[in-house]
Amino acid sequence: MEGNFPKRPEEVTPEWLSERLAEAGMLTNARVTGIEHRAIGTGQVGDSIRFDLSYDTASAGPASVVGKFASKDATSRGTAQLLKLYLHEVGFFQDIARHLPVRVPNPLFADIAEDNIEFVLVMEDLAPARQGNQLASCDLEDARRGMRQAARLHGGSWGRTDLISAEFIQPDPKITAMTQALYPQSTATFVERYSEAIPPDLMAIVRRLGELSEALFQRKDEPLCLVHGDFRLDNMMFDIKDGTEPLAIVDWQTLRPGNGVEDIGYFLGAGTGTELRRSGEQELLQLYRDEMADLGVDLSDAVFDRGYKRGALHGLSTAVFSAANVVQTERGDANFLSMAMGALELIEDIGALSVLEER
Repeated sequence: MEGNFPKRPEEVTPEWLSERLAEAGMLTNARVTGIEHRAIGTGQVGDSIRFDLSYDTASAGPASVVGKFASKDATSRGTAQLLKLYLHEVGFFQDIARHLPVRVPNPLFADIAEDNIEFVLVMEDLAPARQGNQLASCDLEDARRGMRQAARLHGGSWGRTDLISAEFIQPDPKITAMTQALYPQSTATFVERYSEAIPPDLMAIVRRLGELSEALFQRKDEPLCLVHGDFRLDNMMFDIKDGTEPLAIVDWQTLRPGNGVEDIGYFLGAGTGTELRRSGEQELLQLYRDEMADLGVDLSDAVFDRGYKRGALHGLSTAVFSAANVVQTERGDANFLSMAMGALELIEDIGALSVLEER
């Protein structure tokens, strides 16, 4: 990780991209002669950019690629540095993605500076595709696709100590302690901001989780596989390449070792909304377990129950912490409120707080 790369979209030159495409085997005896770029996506921690390309030879390479850079917002950048979010994503594409059967954008180039802030990720453009929209939820078939890709991530990394033990995704005790220390104030900010939007009985769960922050963050669970950590519709691209492939998963900044079922609790709570979750929950959970079994992973009821409850809680804590520690936007507020409401209703339905209160 040398840090010798373009830090912002406007620093990307035709010469630099020509070299990257040639190294990736996507450009031969030609060069990029023109670049146009525009912002895409809904991320608040990183800036995603589509680069439209022209060449000195017609159709010599891809019509476009996607780049990802550190956010221009100082608050979001600070949060990303604290939690090593950019390092996680760059490391995933450098060292892990090629070992897993989960569908992700193919990387062309990934690097990060020593400060763990400035980075660049250039990857395959999945367009034309349909990006998931958490605020609109999805239909049952899209949720089934999510379950299958989750199983590929978890089953493909289950027991893979070479992947699970990657240094860059290991929890840092200092960061964990700092995040835990910040969580009560994040809870207070969240309660103040959304007190009129969340019913009192559900807001009581928000407060209670704040009181249980030590049990929430100081966990001793054995890591079983890789966990995406933000497995929700906004990070899913459906019907990619004109519908030739059903789904790809993006945004790997929260990658970590853990219990993969947490992604399922997160997705069905914070990620899809209560209406779909309540109507399709049992079918979707069984589909996930069947897919995992096909990959050779027999999930015990204890592992499944603990992971599902933990995932529901993680959805809520992510909404609470993120709302207080990234730049506030109208779309962001709607997103965090949607995440929180879905997670809260799942927490209430399955008694998820018990996984912390029984410790």
